[in-house]
Amino acid sequence: QLQLVESGGALVQPGGSLRLSCKASGFTPDNHCIGWFRQAPGKERERVSCMCYNDGSTYSAASVKGRFTISTDDAKNAVYLQMNNLKPGDTTVYYCTANLRLGLCEYIDYNCWGQGTQVTVSS
Repeated sequence: QLQLVESGGALVQPGGSLRLSCKASGFTPDNHCIGWFRQAPGKERERVSCMCYNDGSTYSAASVKGRFTISTDDAKNAVYLQMNNLKPGDTTVYYCTANLRLGLCEYIDYNCWGQGTQVTVSS
């Protein structure tokens, strides 16, 4: 039912900025949590940032805290990840995720995933 489509991944120089977008369909903001994950092939999946609607739950991984910000535009059914001061270590595939609000966003499992968008940070 719920479908997510990411976009905005690109090649960017270290120190640059990028905004990832996720367009959702079949999405009811007030009873869902959303998150961004990243995982390169052969590497461990990392929960980057997440939030839930209406309960104030937010989370950012230590590796991106102060640099990445998750946000939403309810009117557009869109989720964003603003990424600033990008580093080569941020290079990987980023995934938009969503799930019914079952708890804090950093603890719940996400049952709906987008296809991913590639971010490459290189000079």
